[in-house]
Amino acid sequence: PPKPLVNRPLPLRFSFHIMTSTGKSAIFMETVSAPTNIACVKYWGKASVEYNTPINSSISVTLDQSDLRAVTTASASESFETDRLWLNGAEEEGAATSKRFRACVDGVRRLAQDRVDPATGAVVVKRDKWAGMKIHIASYNTFPTAAGLASSAAGYAALVAALAKLFNAKETYPGELTAIARQGSGSACRSLYGGFVAWRMGGQKEDWSDSVAEQVAPETHWPEIRAVILVVSDAKKDTSSTSGMSNSVATSKLLAHRAKEVVQPRMDAIEKAWLAKDFATFGQIAMADSNQFHATCLDTYPPIFYMNDVSRSVIRAVHVYNDWAGEVRAAYTFDAGPNAVLYTLDKHAVELAALMLRFYPTEVGAEESYISNPAFASEVRSHELDPALIAAVEKTGRVPTAGDVKMMYYTKSGPGPQSLGSEEAIIDPETGLNTYLSKKRKI
Repeated sequence: PPKPLVNRPLPLRFSFHIMTSTGKSAIFMETVSAPTNIACVKYWGKASVEYNTPINSSISVTLDQSDLRAVTTASASESFETDRLWLNGAEEEGAATSKRFRACVDGVRRLAQDRVDPATGAVVVKRDKWAGMKIHIASYNTFPTAAGLASSAAGYAALVAALAKLFNAKETYPGELTAIARQGSGSACRSLYGGFVAWRMGGQKEDWSDSVAEQVAPETHWPEIRAVILVVSDAKKDTSSTSGMSNSVATSKLLAHRAKEVVQPRMDAIEKAWLAKDFATFGQIAMADSNQFHATCLDTYPPIFYMNDVSRSVIRAVHVYNDWAGEVRAAYTFDAGPNAVLYTLDKHAVELAALMLRFYPTEVGAEESYISNPAFASEVRSHELDPALIAAVEKTGRVPTAGDVKMMYYTKSGPGPQSLGSEEAIIDPETGLNTYLSKKRKI
């Protein structure tokens, strides 16, 4: 298990800023990026709505931040008149008073300590001064929001990590920051670590303070793991995860059985497989668990449909690919959305992506941006697939159709939150206002 965060800082490069003043008061700022994570054994349903805790434990792979990340600047000043929040360049009216946002801000602020200038050792903000400061938060995602790629996990993890740096927060027990993050978005707790991360459901303590994430293994443990992500839709899903969970808990008997009888044995087995670098077992469990999760959605009344026909065709293609290979070379998992996350090993990544490109081609004119990694894209486009594999997938009825997949990300397992320099801040140090749109126009 990882060392408790209370005894070691989040894995952030220290970036200290005392910004120029607005009026008479300084603006203090920190900017942090945080990753998304995709669960391999999923949670669905809340044990406590108040504390935002799950009815079962879960486990996930934290993805590298090269393509998929949330970037958040947290700032505080005595001159700010009210708390404010900007997401993807637009101010979210009323969001700064929402229960989830306040749980994160107030939770981290309770852990605040003196802020010290590392160059001089001087205290620039006494811990009791933080309570009198309002905060401005600006955040953006580099990938689709609310489309089933855990954008909220990345966003709330970045929020908590940025606030922890800003306030120089210190945990009072191991995993306390992850417990705060999950009050914003449940799976955000897992994005505070890199690699393979478990969220232990907890429930032995009345305040659910034992519902925390812990790192099973860092991203360096199994560096050969790769993920090919097919963005089937970048539209916001029509049934939110919160609403879907509530309906499933109320109506699905399969969900109750899953939480009680199925999840923990799968958790034990997949952790063992990950530590042993046993891809076949890992992949089989991930696919079975994804299937069962979506079965509970179908078992909900009225049923919830997160996957679509394109999603289901990807599932068929992956099973055909594995049957053709005579081994598990790829494993799919779908969160609450139609987008496919395909886990594989680096030695099979080009072949897998070439197969996906063959049956989910890019639209004319979008070739350069279709695959996120240009070097990888070149390898994929030049790879020759076995005609027998193509014929086998064709037998499923899949007809290559441009536009069924909007783009393809190629990534790997990566680290947790990272501290960024002032050049990546998205709050103006002079005014304390959002700058994301102006920066985006310059790119």
